[in-house]
Amino acid sequence: MDTRLGEYLRARRELLRPQDVGLPEQGRRRVPGLRREELAMLAGISSDYYLRLEQGRDQNPSEQVLESIARALQLDQEATAHLHALARPHVRKKPARKVEKASEGIRQLVMSWTDTPAYVQSRLHDVLVANPMATALCPSYREGVNMLREAFLNPAVRAMYRRDWDAILAGTVAGLRALVGPDVDDPALAELVGELSVRSEEFRRLWARHDVRRRTSGVSYLMHPMVGELDLRHEKLAVTGADGQILVVYHAEPDSRSAQALSLLRAL
Repeated sequence: MDTRLGEYLRARRELLRPQDVGLPEQGRRRVPGLRREELAMLAGISSDYYLRLEQGRDQNPSEQVLESIARALQLDQEATAHLHALARPHVRKKPARKVEKASEGIRQLVMSWTDTPAYVQSRLHDVLVANPMATALCPSYREGVNMLREAFLNPAVRAMYRRDWDAILAGTVAGLRALVGPDVDDPALAELVGELSVRSEEFRRLWARHDVRRRTSGVSYLMHPMVGELDLRHEKLAVTGADGQILVVYHAEPDSRSAQALSLLRAL
């Protein structure tokens, strides 16, 4: 019995409160979130049918039913697409596990950027290649390191960020969900999630939310031990044909104090 769809529905239902969907609060609730029958009513389906979906006893909901449930759960476009993917998993024969690598062309490109911190990570957030500027920016940006483990288990990484740390952690976990899609039974993913769930209560809580959100560009507010404060834009670019690999590039506003600090970091 495939329960991935049911786990997602239950997680998202438990995040909604009655007042979020215009329902009156009726006394104390034993469990958080909406009741199944409330969600079913909002989606316009029977409570029994919705229960079968959550329990994994119905594996073939229609597109209309999925769209109705997505609206009832107030899912955005990306989360709705994830819902459809869970309901229509692409069955594929898993290849033998092997060490993932960045292509030689991508490796040469990253290493040619002597002034710009850049690295490539796998869909499970393993660093596949990092140039010297990236490693100088953050010692965790080096080949073979898993950035999820670093974020949740290495206090030195947390200390680098001047702000937005909780949002960064939540976005990292949601980004992992987006990259792996319905393929949550991948052995390597299961091993990573199992380890982090045991070692980090924060990861366990965020993973249980089933948030799905691709991470793209933004600004990182860093405190570097040698050059001080850095406000750096980061771009996350998909490496085509590389099964979820992401090229991460940091850059500063021209002529800014952060640009001067990056130049000093390169010199050091």
